[in-house]
Amino acid sequence: MRILFFFLLVVILSPARAQKIELLTSGTSGSFRGLSVVDDNIVWVSGSNGTVGRSLNGGKTWQWIVVPGYEKRDFRDIEAFDENTAVIIAIAEPASILKTTDGGKTWKLVYNNDKKGMFLDAMSFLDDRIGMVIGDPVEGHLFFAVTPDKGDTWREMNTGVDAVPDSGEACFASSGTNIRLLPPHRVLFITGGKRSRISHLDELVDLPIIQGTGSTGANSFAVQDDNDLIVVGGDFARDTAREKNCVISHDQGRTWIAPATPPHGYRSCVEYIGRDKLITCGTSGVDISTDGGMNWQLIDPGSYHVCLKAKKGKAVFLAGGGGRVAKLSTF
Repeated sequence: MRILFFFLLVVILSPARAQKIELLTSGTSGSFRGLSVVDDNIVWVSGSNGTVGRSLNGGKTWQWIVVPGYEKRDFRDIEAFDENTAVIIAIAEPASILKTTDGGKTWKLVYNNDKKGMFLDAMSFLDDRIGMVIGDPVEGHLFFAVTPDKGDTWREMNTGVDAVPDSGEACFASSGTNIRLLPPHRVLFITGGKRSRISHLDELVDLPIIQGTGSTGANSFAVQDDNDLIVVGGDFARDTAREKNCVISHDQGRTWIAPATPPHGYRSCVEYIGRDKLITCGTSGVDISTDGGMNWQLIDPGSYHVCLKAKKGKAVFLAGGGGRVAKLSTF
């Protein structure tokens, strides 16, 4: 009986134990919250001090770029389309969007807004042309801008959702994953802070996640097969607390359930990396789930802000503070 129990324990734990975080690079002055994985080889990151990084060989070597004139700016999100083309957003006033088509050698300012209160949080693309940015409330409404041409031009818009936040409710610029564009033309986004909600049809619906202060609420969500949603967050001021830091829906957000074993602290990003397999990361570590998010196992205590799977491939990369970029590896 003891042998059988040990065998079952190994079978249950082996999928998560077979994963480790492989640190690829660290030590630069940048703190990276922007990450875009084009395929298993082409990876872009963006972050503080005007820094953008690019790898063309799966993270083995990196080209580091400081965008001229933006040395003191923070690029919180990046969307890359290939080895040469990428779009980055610079937060706060003025809120700026830049684009490169030559691998980062030159950058063109494609959008600029110096209105008081501007703060761009995240960006999502439906395909290789249509994209949207979301920003904190301006004049009482969440800010949105859309591009129809791969980021060449942008125009402000209304999403159709009654996006009037409560006092103290906004969007966290923590990993570029609090907005997702889904086919055919569906926009999903989440808010956090003193109140935390998700857009559902034409309204904002409360999330059963921790909220109530400026450091609490939803930070990131992932979608699979349109119906399955998973939201992570917590309290970044208490980043090891596990209370109400993850919720799951299997009906497009109509109802929610909590995991049996939640992630091990505040989490700023979550990503589906397989049918029932997910990865989530935050400043207190990296967790893996192999059962659709119901149970999470800590696989690394390292601090990371963002984790994403290749859009065309299987590789999974992570990025965080201290210039850290890493890869999920199997051993």
